[in-house]
Amino acid sequence: MQLPNEIFIPEISRLVKEGKQVVFTPTGVSMRPYIEGGVDNVTLVLPRALAVGDIVLAEVQPQHYVLHRIYRLDGEQVTLMGDGNLQGCEQCTADKVLAKVVAIHSPKGRSKPLTRAWLWRHMLRTRRLWLKIYRHVCI
Repeated sequence: MQLPNEIFIPEISRLVKEGKQVVFTPTGVSMRPYIEGGVDNVTLVLPRALAVGDIVLAEVQPQHYVLHRIYRLDGEQVTLMGDGNLQGCEQCTADKVLAKVVAIHSPKGRSKPLTRAWLWRHMLRTRRLWLKIYRHVCI
């Protein structure tokens, strides 16, 4: 059963604020190739500190949530971008970051490496080509 984000995400936020880990299967393709929507599971916790490269769940507009990577930090301003996005970033303040990904698991239970994806973040010009290759080879 899939719940609407405006119900599901505040519940995730409540649970991580209570100190619990939350595991769920995100949807969408904006985090390819690191997270395959509808397939991989992610484990979320309350973020204690934020760093460029962290994957976070954030509210970028009222009741509009994304699970994206931190692309830039400027004081309390957080810029996010999905690994599968070719352009366009979202912004929010640090208090709108609801949770941080601490683990990614494939359907077979294998852990995927949790990386800050430094190289991938700097490959925007060639990302379209790499994503196309990924779709043809891996999906």
